[in-house]
Amino acid sequence: MTSEEKRVYLLLKAVIFYYHGLDPEEKEELEVVSKKLEAPEELKWAVDFIEKDQITSFERARSFLNDIIGDYTKEKRVDLIQMVWESNNLKGYVTEMEATAMLKLAKDWKVEKEFVELILK
Repeated sequence: MTSEEKRVYLLLKAVIFYYHGLDPEEKEELEVVSKKLEAPEELKWAVDFIEKDQITSFERARSFLNDIIGDYTKEKRVDLIQMVWESNNLKGYVTEMEATAMLKLAKDWKVEKEFVELILK
């Protein structure tokens, strides 16, 4: 995985986690994934990106991600949205705000149908 891919992955996870406020379990999940990916700098970058202005972080991240992910294959876009869905389910639930955020990204990435199918499983 390239440094850019690690940034995308970690920013995507982090921005959804931060969407309603970062829980301790979510913070731990980010740290575990960062270690697994050997990406402490990329995680720091993602957290700094969000904490620069938490109020606008989702829209800024959405714009940033759309510029990069538009070039990804459909399969990779589906994999990314699925990863975020599964990460949120680790805590046992997904909030309406998180689901709405993921739905917006899925629509942007033209994988809305696949995302809805994933939710219904």
